[in-house]
Amino acid sequence: MKKSGSKFIVIAVIGAVVLAFMWGIGVRNKLVGVEEDVSQSWAQVENVYKRRADLLAQVVSTVQGAANYEKGTLTEVIEARSKVGSVQIDANNLTEEKVAEFQRAQDNLSNALTRSMNVIVERYPELTATKGFQDLQVQIEGCENRITTERGRFNEKVNVYNKMLRTFPNNIVAGICGFDKKGYFKAPEGVENPAEIKFEF
Repeated sequence: MKKSGSKFIVIAVIGAVVLAFMWGIGVRNKLVGVEEDVSQSWAQVENVYKRRADLLAQVVSTVQGAANYEKGTLTEVIEARSKVGSVQIDANNLTEEKVAEFQRAQDNLSNALTRSMNVIVERYPELTATKGFQDLQVQIEGCENRITTERGRFNEKVNVYNKMLRTFPNNIVAGICGFDKKGYFKAPEGVENPAEIKFEF
């Protein structure tokens, strides 16, 4: 009797360990899947920002080709665009600090673009009336809308990931496996007075 009782306890303990191990693997796999969703969403954010940077290169080329162009008009945009290119973030290292650094660089570019486009509209009415420049304006506006959309989607994915990461008992597996919290895009300071690109013809 004693042998069968202790045998049952050993089997029960082994069964519990196996179940706990299988549960841990399941949680880890779910975390990996959710983290991959965050990485995919981050790649899309980078994609729309890259598109904007490419459009800005077209704006610079268009303006530089215009008659009576003053070379200093878009210097700030060119410099901000080069700084944006230097801020690279690995999708596996999306800490709050890294996302904030990326966002600052992008916000600086947005502000420089806004100021420069307003100067272009004021100084070069003949340029802003051309079909090519008007098409670029529409593309930039559409690109800014896509950026807003993709940033929102990214924040949704980060929210799901961070909740899962912090929920008990998932947080135990996350801690053991080295999963870290991801950073959100946040509204920049002064968002109550957003900068707008206004094209008046």
